[in-house]
Amino acid sequence: SPPLLGLLPGRFSVFPLFFVALLLGFASLLWLQLSCSGEGPLPGGGQSRGVPPRQPCPPQSPLLPAEDEPSWGPHRLALLVPFRERFEELLAFVPYMHRFLSKKRIRHHIFILNQVDHFRFNRASLINVGFLESGNDTDYIAMHDVDLLPLNEQLDYGFPEAGPFHVASPELHPLYHYKTYVGGILLLTKQHYEMCNGMSNRFWGWGREDDEFYRRIKGAGLQVRRPSGITTGYETFQHLHDPAWRKRDQKRIAAQKQEQFKVDREGGLNNVRYRIESRTALSVAGAPCTVLNILLDCDASETPWCTFG
Repeated sequence: SPPLLGLLPGRFSVFPLFFVALLLGFASLLWLQLSCSGEGPLPGGGQSRGVPPRQPCPPQSPLLPAEDEPSWGPHRLALLVPFRERFEELLAFVPYMHRFLSKKRIRHHIFILNQVDHFRFNRASLINVGFLESGNDTDYIAMHDVDLLPLNEQLDYGFPEAGPFHVASPELHPLYHYKTYVGGILLLTKQHYEMCNGMSNRFWGWGREDDEFYRRIKGAGLQVRRPSGITTGYETFQHLHDPAWRKRDQKRIAAQKQEQFKVDREGGLNNVRYRIESRTALSVAGAPCTVLNILLDCDASETPWCTFG
């Protein structure tokens, strides 16, 4: 037998020795984990004599790149998210999109456009307000639904210099597949959005504002572009909305049914009426965003369907 085992008592076998070595190995790993800097400072607030300095803990996930790196490029996106009372969706959306865009090195700022008045929801007017309030440090926008998350990292959120870029195109969106659809997620330069005079303010309740905006895009001489080479089909996005739990406001009041198919040739950015009740910088699971609490105004003589009646 080996010399070391010859020094042990006759009844001592190799198996207890192996078990002791295994315990020592586990103890060493546990000490290494607890001694890293992730567990906080040493008791007493200082470094004890004879105790090695704490080492950084291994990151749990890859760190986000820093926005000041040259590889991020010169453009900055204003992510405009029309919103009302969908807080569980918001808690998922903000950190997910911040990480998604940061991994793609897209400079961005997320604006939550929270409608706090007592009128019916007006997605188009909220986007107009977000555009006007997004500041001069952003040069393009994403009109982005809060319940739609991109799953494919090949999707392009870059500066749409050649024209409006419809990220959630009909062949990829899990629900809407008609050719003129431009909802869900649409990117535009601020110059192109101004050329369209923004979106119509006449659409209270759910639906049709995107179809009218498609006509505005065409009327401004712009061409809608869409993703190419995406092979994930209808699995490209995750749709968070639960229609059984959150009913959409699809009610049509007075002349609204006829008006919803008309092109608004006068209204848009130039006549949106609103007041910012508050502007709050928030961090959701470490992801920064700005919440704008927005009070829209309605001319009942023009659009009597802005109230539930």
